Amino acid sequence: MPPDSPAPSPAAPARPGLPRRALLRVAPLGLALALPALRRPRAEVEARLALLHLNDFHARHEGQQPSGAACAPGRDCLGGSARLATALAEARAEAAAAGRAVLQLDAGDQFTGSLYHTAHGGLAEAAVQRATGCEAMALGNHEFDHGPEGLLRYAGAVDFPLLSANLDTRRMPALAARIRPSALFERGGARIGVIGLTTETTPRASSPGPDLAFTDAQEAAARQAAVLRAQGAGTILVLSHLGLASDLALAAAVPGLDLIVGGHSHTLLADGLPGAEGPHPLLADGPDRAVRIVQAGSYGRWLGRLSLDLAADGRVLAHGGAVRPVTAALAEDAAVAALLAGFAAPLAALRASPAGPGAPGLTPEGCRGGECALGNLVADAMLAAEPEAEIALTNGGGLRAGLPEGMISRGAVLEALPFGNTLAFLVLRGADLRAALEIGLSRAGSGGAFPQVAGMALRIRPQAPVGERVAAVTIGGRPLEPERAYRLVTNDFLRRGGDGYLPFRDRALMARDNGLPMDEAVARHLAAGGAARAARAATEGRIRAE
Repeated sequence: MPPDSPAPSPAAPARPGLPRRALLRVAPLGLALALPALRRPRAEVEARLALLHLNDFHARHEGQQPSGAACAPGRDCLGGSARLATALAEARAEAAAAGRAVLQLDAGDQFTGSLYHTAHGGLAEAAVQRATGCEAMALGNHEFDHGPEGLLRYAGAVDFPLLSANLDTRRMPALAARIRPSALFERGGARIGVIGLTTETTPRASSPGPDLAFTDAQEAAARQAAVLRAQGAGTILVLSHLGLASDLALAAAVPGLDLIVGGHSHTLLADGLPGAEGPHPLLADGPDRAVRIVQAGSYGRWLGRLSLDLAADGRVLAHGGAVRPVTAALAEDAAVAALLAGFAAPLAALRASPAGPGAPGLTPEGCRGGECALGNLVADAMLAAEPEAEIALTNGGGLRAGLPEGMISRGAVLEALPFGNTLAFLVLRGADLRAALEIGLSRAGSGGAFPQVAGMALRIRPQAPVGERVAAVTIGGRPLEPERAYRLVTNDFLRRGGDGYLPFRDRALMARDNGLPMDEAVARHLAAGGAARAARAATEGRIRAE
């Protein structure tokens, strides 16, 4: 890896929808993951720390192509637990060579996203985390996908603290004994307080049950910061599963915070890497100090390392380090590979297990240029899986294989939906929804953006100029109203602006990302007989050309 450079980082462009003030300053020091050569601060350095950070792994133990599809021979591949283990081991060795103590943290959402999790309910993730040295994790919303009982089973399998300061467990004593609001670590002479926070939308996005409550995250952070200071913590770090926008608000509102290691929004904060939405770290102004914010994308495709020089009072004097892509160039760690092989053994049977009965005509042919039965099936499944939504929209290009006419296996569903996308919920004005539909129709036939829908009907003019192809939209039998707010479920790729759907990224009145995996939603819908309904619905004319 290249050596650190003391040159200042270039300013990164502001992320759309986020306040420009969040990018007031960027890292003035070294950028590479290797041995950090930090600028000498004016105050004396008391402790030197290397912070290794991950978030939103979502059980992606086998890695994936940059497109999101499963790894395949001869294709570029990112992530995978065995390669990630090697990256972590190398980062620890480099930190030790530089005289830096290490603290390894996870910002949550280990659960949900692959058959490893479906088969083992979090135990595969727990085993890999133990093997790779995780030292603390914030609870993400998906850690509640199997209810409190599933979380309790996972908590019993890990040997590090699970943190959530804004989770009220008083009505569940067994879980209260396992979940802590914060933890205090001593590293290299420094005392570092780590506060966990979980998104307050968890009851809508997961299944925590009626006995758990999620309180105000900012109030919880302020309260725990005071507790940790009283315990002698000099540096206060928030391990946040709130999302970048909420992390920026937290940094601005709560005094005394030095660092935020974020998750939930799957944001890549990195210098010079494709797809990065800001620098590593992103610096924001807090009430009494600069707050450094980091987040390492998702799915274990990147490993973050933030090198810190700390003063005697715990304040951050200087920083360096960078985010490293976890590529196929890294050798797989033999021990972790063997561990995963044991968990992989039952997956072939799970892939072969039936999801539900099929029906004729469930192919991706025509889905990039018009209504299709497979598109109707997937959109209906999305709508059924998100009870708050009134309409659904997915992209025809995301449908990559047909479903058989007989019994459909889970493996066949994964082949049809190979990108590992999850459901995303948003609220959007009618005018912005119409603009998004125009974007999807602008690429009919030649790209993958064509909208497959549920809960709405479209009349389109395929030959009209781009921007004039939506003739009419009806929702619930009523014409689209430009100022009305509509509740939409889509996939996370489109919600991030993929396929050109920028209104979903930039114009949402509210959004809730990282819901149920799409393949899981479709499997549930198939079990309820959705395939036969989709085949019939292909002739109902949700999308009609004039």
